[in-house]
Amino acid sequence: MNLSLFIAWRYLISKKSHNAINIISGVALGGIAIGTMALIIVLSAFNGISNLVQSLYNSFGADIEITATKGKTFLPTGYCFDSIRHLKDVKYFDETMQDKALLKYGNQQCLVYIKGVGNDFAPMTHFDTLIREGKYHLKDGNTYLGEFGIGVADQLGINSSGEDYTSVVSCYAPKRGLENNSINPEDAITQKHLYSSGTFSINDEFDSRYVITSIDFARELFDYHDSSVTSIEIGLADPNSSDKVKEQITSILGNDFVIKDRFEQNELLFKTLKSEKLWTFIILAFILVIATFNIVGSLSMLIIDKQKDIAILRDMGAEVKTVQRIFMYEGVLITVLGAAIGLLLGTIVCLVQIQFKLVNFAKGFVVSAYPVSLQLSDYVYTLACVLIIGFLASWYPVRAFTAKKIAI
Repeated sequence: MNLSLFIAWRYLISKKSHNAINIISGVALGGIAIGTMALIIVLSAFNGISNLVQSLYNSFGADIEITATKGKTFLPTGYCFDSIRHLKDVKYFDETMQDKALLKYGNQQCLVYIKGVGNDFAPMTHFDTLIREGKYHLKDGNTYLGEFGIGVADQLGINSSGEDYTSVVSCYAPKRGLENNSINPEDAITQKHLYSSGTFSINDEFDSRYVITSIDFARELFDYHDSSVTSIEIGLADPNSSDKVKEQITSILGNDFVIKDRFEQNELLFKTLKSEKLWTFIILAFILVIATFNIVGSLSMLIIDKQKDIAILRDMGAEVKTVQRIFMYEGVLITVLGAAIGLLLGTIVCLVQIQFKLVNFAKGFVVSAYPVSLQLSDYVYTLACVLIIGFLASWYPVRAFTAKKIAI
């Protein structure tokens, strides 16, 4: 073993002449351990929440979305769209029609987005797993059914048992391109009836704004009598191939359409999640910096306490750099041991939460327990941050005090 490292290890585990040095060293090691553990736990919990939010958004969207550059709707017909359907990585090709409509049930009314979807929507997004009451069913014979966001259902006072379709909601939308010369304004409004087959819950943004129904109903309500769509949602056999498929679709359709992947569809969300995690890491890193100040005090007092040992080493021919390395190694050992203990404890706490779900949510949440997700990158960044902070905290007192205390 390296002489400086061996002496540093002996200094760390041996009893000092002043018990306060042992206490400060223990506090320094414990502070680093607790700070490291907190970083792993908080970042892993943040990963769990981020993954949950992304999964909920994924249950409402697609891997790739195609919309028109100009205008609200387009016809998904012709050679180009047939080519897209038959791309190797394209598994689902779902036509959607979405627009605003006024809903009325009894004396209650609200303005929502009606999203009409095709047969590929449910298997592509696994939307049926988000149903809270009733069941996923969009058409029964000639009767159109809808899945209401739980917030919309609460506003209207709808009760969706899923066993019978007793809640009939009136839907109103303006007719397109109509020059209305009638004295009756109702002539310019399309009215359709939609029965509630269930309610879904994703988050407040969707729950209070959306109703999912058949694309045929949406076309009738919004006065489209052809195969027009507002977007095409594409599900991929391998989500990791989205960049490649996006390039293929762009080369097929040209500049007349906007093609977005999942990140681009929810760009603000993903950027917000990343920035929040970054700032969480920075704040906890500052707390860790404060915890490592104990290393400065520990090494400063240890250098003073070991003046006799330093003098003996110098008389035996040890160079100044050799003596400095002893105390540098001392600070590094405190940092490494504290980081190792913190990483271990943080991992144990996260695994316990994953396995036994000790921290629970109140009834009615999308998940029953607080989600936690361990990621290797968090360990790498945390360990690197701790080691850098520990090295800097060790370097200052060693350079400052040994310059004064070591006789040249």
